[in-house]
Amino acid sequence: MIPLLSAGKIALGSIKSAKMRSTLTVLGIVIGVAAVIANVSLGASFNQHFTNEVSNLGSNFIYIQGMQPKLFYDNQLKIVENTPGISGVSPLKSQTAEVTYMSETKSIMVSGVGEAYDEVANTSLGKGTFINDNDGYVAIIGHDIANEKFGRNLSVRNSIDITFRIGEDEKITKTFKVKGIIRNPENTMVQAYNDNEAILIPIDIMNEILGEKDYGGVFAMAEDPAAIQETSDEVDRRLARSFGISERELDDKDSRPYMLVNQAEILEQTDMMAAALSSFLTAVALISLLVGSIGIMNIMLVSVTERTREIGVLKSLGFTGFDILFLFMVESILLGVFGGILGGAVGIAGAYSVESLLNLPVVFPLSLIVAGFVVAVVVGFVSGVYPARKAAKMKPVDSLRYE
Repeated sequence: MIPLLSAGKIALGSIKSAKMRSTLTVLGIVIGVAAVIANVSLGASFNQHFTNEVSNLGSNFIYIQGMQPKLFYDNQLKIVENTPGISGVSPLKSQTAEVTYMSETKSIMVSGVGEAYDEVANTSLGKGTFINDNDGYVAIIGHDIANEKFGRNLSVRNSIDITFRIGEDEKITKTFKVKGIIRNPENTMVQAYNDNEAILIPIDIMNEILGEKDYGGVFAMAEDPAAIQETSDEVDRRLARSFGISERELDDKDSRPYMLVNQAEILEQTDMMAAALSSFLTAVALISLLVGSIGIMNIMLVSVTERTREIGVLKSLGFTGFDILFLFMVESILLGVFGGILGGAVGIAGAYSVESLLNLPVVFPLSLIVAGFVVAVVVGFVSGVYPARKAAKMKPVDSLRYE
């Protein structure tokens, strides 16, 4: 059997002698491996991003959204508040209103909330203090609204005019003083409500202006994050009963006139989304790798044909069929190695660029990089088997006669 080092030198010589052919072969593997590493890394980054966002919401929040108008009143709010395991609640009611600051008017989401909203919705302020039930016409401004919406930034103690719609045609304008600015949140994609792009005012003031008493939804906070699902289920049962839903109908989520979600359920949904995205990206990458492996096989078959006389000479010099097979397998594996190294570098660079551009956490498990390299070597090996066997079976006399 020919020594591995000698086989490697011969294989490298063959690769160098056909630079264009070898480059095209390696390029197929580079694209495949880069696609695998980049796509799997992106899937892991999205998964980490979703997990971070859910964690940012807090591990014990419950959000109830009415699916029809004028559904929640003080009675339903008290039902949630009095449920065992609930440590805080805040009503929520939203309307798109016209907000004027320094003679500039914009359409912005304005939400009425309770004084516990900052705690139950895990909202923190960068400046000022949060509203309380004794406040009058004060407002908390979302970070993006304060810093990007108007020509001049909004600050604490500035005044804004908010024009609300009342019914079909009537409008009413009230002046509010800015009491606080929400801190710029790191994550907003999976928030049940994104207050970064909203203005918060006291819920009682909002209902007073609108001449209403209902709420659009309720934020609640469970005492024990470990018991979030049990607490959420109990809130659901009590609310369902208040709307006349029987015990037999409780298993039917569509029977409720509201939607209830908690941290555990959102985390489960985001895990499913991330898994589906990761599977899709991996499938696309594997297809790219399959195309690359077919490319290696085709190029190696061409190489066998072009080197038919060389194979005949080697056999006449005493090289066995196994030696010829070994030579071509080493060459094919080397192409896979080169493709794996370059593909890994390209995949890492590509994934890093995209993840940085999308402001995603950069995730590169060492196992992923190793797996990408191993896959490239395996692809090189498998793709070289058939051409190598074909070369090994050639008869010396026929090979030497080949023109």
